[in-house]
Amino acid sequence: MIKKCLFPAAGYGTRFLPATKATPKEMLPILTKPLIQYGVEEASDAGIRTMAIVTGRGKRAIEDHFDRSYELEHQIQGSSKEALMTEIRSVITTCTFSYTRQMEMKGLGHAILTGETLIGNEPFAVILADDLCDNTGKETVLKQMINIYEKYQCSIVAIEEIPMDQTNKYGVIAGNLLDNTNNTYRVTDMVEKPDPKEAPTNMAIIGRYILTPDIFDIIRNTKPGKGGEIQITDALLEQAKEGNVIAYKFDGKRFDCGSIDGFVEATNYFYSKGSN
Repeated sequence: MIKKCLFPAAGYGTRFLPATKATPKEMLPILTKPLIQYGVEEASDAGIRTMAIVTGRGKRAIEDHFDRSYELEHQIQGSSKEALMTEIRSVITTCTFSYTRQMEMKGLGHAILTGETLIGNEPFAVILADDLCDNTGKETVLKQMINIYEKYQCSIVAIEEIPMDQTNKYGVIAGNLLDNTNNTYRVTDMVEKPDPKEAPTNMAIIGRYILTPDIFDIIRNTKPGKGGEIQITDALLEQAKEGNVIAYKFDGKRFDCGSIDGFVEATNYFYSKGSN
């Protein structure tokens, strides 16, 4: 039922300067694989084959990565290095990629609205490549969320509990527990980056969403919020007022690779996992 996944990938990645001066932050590697490829593989594992990517100036490396490199392939053909291309070849073969540019950085809500031309009038997934999730031997986070969507047929946000002193880094939800067996809540309130003293809970939204297509019109009518940006949290709150947003406490491990600490933690985790 969810056929397309949107990847907002137009941000500057200023926390990783100077590395991101000429390299998209989504192309920063965890071991030998760029962050955005992990996200595309997660979407593909959930049965999605159409990847819609919102890019900006200086992001051509993303397009080049998800394309054939005939010179490189010819150079390594028949060598031991050819096997290193197996995963990316599989992604390129099985998935379709389309791109549009976000001309101005006006927040995540605006980035998602920019992707409307690639999505159309249908429900869709959103993955923020900064949030790297691992589910060894289990369903991916996005697949888990699609299962929840099939039951409730409304927007779904992935959440996790965070320390209260970190609420000012996230969108935070409040809600009523729907099902204790699958950790779902019907959202009653959402606040973007609240001060810990004002946060309704410690349940934070991470970079995984399933959105219904009416979100585009809602975003169009959403005024700039926190930081002067158009926040997807504010748009989702309008849906939540109608009871149309479910928060799902996912099963898996998540790394905030938008921060240096999280990036290093993810690198160490995947290195240890590969060496075991």
